[in-house]
This record gives sequence, C-alpha cells and structure tokens, in this order.
Amino acid sequence: MWKNIYTLSVAESCTGGLVQKLITDIPGSSNSFLGGVIAYSNALKKNLLNVSDTVLETEGAVSETCALQMAEGIKSLTKSTCSISITGIAGPDGGTAEKPVGTVCFGFIAAEKYWSKKQFFTGDREIIRIKAADFAILSLIQHLQGRNDN
Repeated sequence: MWKNIYTLSVAESCTGGLVQKLITDIPGSSNSFLGGVIAYSNALKKNLLNVSDTVLETEGAVSETCALQMAEGIKSLTKSTCSISITGIAGPDGGTAEKPVGTVCFGFIAAEKYWSKKQFFTGDREIIRIKAADFAILSLIQHLQGRNDN
C-alpha cells in the first residue's frame, strides 16, 4: 500500500466501516493497515477512543475537535504511524441549522502532523457516506505525497 513506510488505523462513525472496507479491498493492504473501529455512539467515542466529555458536551460529536481526538485515540490504541477519523451527519435525519445533514468532520494524523477538516457533502445517506470515505482516503494520500497544504 505505502511500501511498508507507514501504518494506518481508522476510527469511523457516520461511514460505518466504509473506509476500512475500501482499504481492505486493496490486495496487500494488510502490510500497512492495522485495523480500526466503528465508534458510532458517544459512549464508545469516549470509552474506547478517549474523546473528552467536555468536547462531546460543548462541541458535539460532529466537530473537528472530536474528530482529532478520535484520530489520536485510534492511533494510540493501534500504535500506527497514521490515522484517519470520520464523524458526521449522513442523514436523512439528525441535521440542524448549525450542522446540516452532510456535515462531516475528519481528523488526520501522519507521523507527527495533526490536522482536521470539515466538509459539506450533498446527496442521500449512501452518497454522503461514499463521498466522505473517498475524501478521507484521498486527503491522507495527498498529504503523504506532498500534494496539499497540510
């Protein structure tokens, strides 16, 4: 996958394992992909990935801060060199004026570089999840190849 230079772990919420499925569809992915979790509930985000109560209460699960804490949690759990996390609102319900359906937050860690992104995707639940998973994978690849500003 990355010529054994990097290892990857993933923490997903709204994509429900889609990122992990796409990664493991690639022959040889076991050389770099260590694994991941689907942390759909806030309790699992907190208890397994160490997302803080304060973040969940003040910013919510769909926030860049939560996404970064999820990325940190899965990286710590697996000892990977890179991690991706996704948390969002895929719909059709659950959106608000501040966080409409299609709001997705991402956390990334590549070696010692940490960053987050917030994106808005359109479409039905399936399309939003596919767009979010694709965005997450491509964002990390572009960063590792030096093709973005993170």
